[in-house]
Amino acid sequence: MQTYIALLRGINVGGHNKIKMADLKVMFEKLNLTQVTTYIQSGNIIFQGNQKNTEELSELIKNGIKKRFDFNVPVLVLTREVLKLIYDNNPFLEQLSKEELEDKKMFFTLLSSEPDSLGVEELNANTYGEEQFLITDKAVYLYAANGCRNSKLSNNFFEKKLKSTATTRNLKTIIKLLELSKLT
Repeated sequence: MQTYIALLRGINVGGHNKIKMADLKVMFEKLNLTQVTTYIQSGNIIFQGNQKNTEELSELIKNGIKKRFDFNVPVLVLTREVLKLIYDNNPFLEQLSKEELEDKKMFFTLLSSEPDSLGVEELNANTYGEEQFLITDKAVYLYAANGCRNSKLSNNFFEKKLKSTATTRNLKTIIKLLELSKLT
């Protein structure tokens, strides 16, 4: 059995696409996924399955949500190893460890596909004030110096520019998902 992490985008935000985590857990189990654990209300699920293809798992879960809850939600599924690699490759880790940057302003925009190369070039050619980012094949590492709410570099901004479905999580959530997925 492989351990996976599913990241749902846009559930339980502003009263839209409401899903109780207990109901979501039951839905996952009906899809023959096991050891299902949810973390906070924003759509973070750790589970185990026999499937090897994360894209097929994403579609299975997305279709399960559509059938059970009657709305479309982008779903990104990663293995624990991929999420750990993304975390370990954070270009801001050293600055964070030295407390030169604030943990609460560190975000990971996780990409469902390789970003559009022209979009990457365009973003890299511009500056965005104090905000810093690095784009890789799997993620955008964002240090939002003025906080996420004030950032122009939102999830939707990166999705549009990079032509890839994305979902964003803060550093604390990434660390917790890695901890929880180690236990399954």
